[in-house]
Amino acid sequence: MSDIDQTAPKADMRVGLIGFGLRASLWKHVHKPGQGSEVVMVCDISERGRADAAEKIPSAVITSDLNQLLAAGLDAVLVLTPDNRHAEVAVQTLKAGIPTFCEKPLDVTLEAADAILTTAYETGTRLYVGHNMRHMPVVVQMRELIQSGTIGEVKAVWCRHFVGNGGDYYFKDWHAERANTTSLLLQKGAHDIDVIHWLAGGYTKRVSAIGDLAVYGDVTNRRDNSDRRMWDWFSLDNWPPTEQTELNPVIDVEDISMMQMVLDNGALASYQQCHFTPDYWRNYTVIGTKGRIENFGDGPGDYIHVWTTRSQDGFVEPDQKIEIRDGDGGHGGADPLLIAEFLRFARNGGATATSPIAARASIAAGVLATTSLRSNGGALEIPELPAALVEYFDAGQPARISK
Repeated sequence: MSDIDQTAPKADMRVGLIGFGLRASLWKHVHKPGQGSEVVMVCDISERGRADAAEKIPSAVITSDLNQLLAAGLDAVLVLTPDNRHAEVAVQTLKAGIPTFCEKPLDVTLEAADAILTTAYETGTRLYVGHNMRHMPVVVQMRELIQSGTIGEVKAVWCRHFVGNGGDYYFKDWHAERANTTSLLLQKGAHDIDVIHWLAGGYTKRVSAIGDLAVYGDVTNRRDNSDRRMWDWFSLDNWPPTEQTELNPVIDVEDISMMQMVLDNGALASYQQCHFTPDYWRNYTVIGTKGRIENFGDGPGDYIHVWTTRSQDGFVEPDQKIEIRDGDGGHGGADPLLIAEFLRFARNGGATATSPIAARASIAAGVLATTSLRSNGGALEIPELPAALVEYFDAGQPARISK
């Protein structure tokens, strides 16, 4: 018989963070000594990032040396670097055998995203992608309505994203440059494209798009903000968009984009993103064979409207109004649920709400939509992944059996 006491509490997972910038707040959901997980090491190449980490997590080892982290015997790691460095780092953590959380999007090119999936497949190291909107109440509740059969078979999904804080969030730092993001249709839109896929039950197979740098390209007040972070300059007083100040010296991404998608299950979808609106929220409309649902507001206390009765009187009150639930933590309670799922998966494996295949599908749609947008707006086909990779990830990344 084993000498191991099966009733004894499991030791805290030793977790590392790579990058301590805009998504560093996730550390609070990881660092719970005595409750299952502890942040024991933070790696950041910036002096400010290391200083912030040392202040917030004084018990952690702080380093600028990625090799030191890779050799530290960690149980899990969160890759929270800027998006265009995700593959560069995640490929190394996966090769080191460390279960890896990669913040969304996987990366900003299809080649980089595929490199992450291929490495995870070849090494058998667990990969988790941080699409936290799959845990957001508004999205979860809409999916519950769809899966219950309330509106029948989904045939169309429309999403309008009013990015009221776009000027402050995306046009004053590295996000404003194609070299770092490919496009905001990809970098920002990866969230919504993934939600569209999840609600519709299929992935984009053909995409087209149009877009423009309609406002922020004409703003001449520029500044190199590499010495600051977003909350250093953010203010609701930065309005209207044409009077923004201290924008990034280089701006070559679009501030308004529209894409159309044909999904592999026959559903049709569209996504519109605007970074100079006064309001900030997402509006999803899902139309099925028996009705439709639409959210009015996307936070706690807002409502999802459900229409399932035919009418000829123009706009009518919905058959149901479902209040959007609340939750503790960032993104309507999604962030703590996201981290809890990752830590459980890193330790034990099993099914997850997020999916590396789905994460890759959102990247592919965003990348090809950007190519379409910057050419003639024509439809482009999404390149498929090898069947072996799809089967592996769809099966929940099962452990390999050595022969």
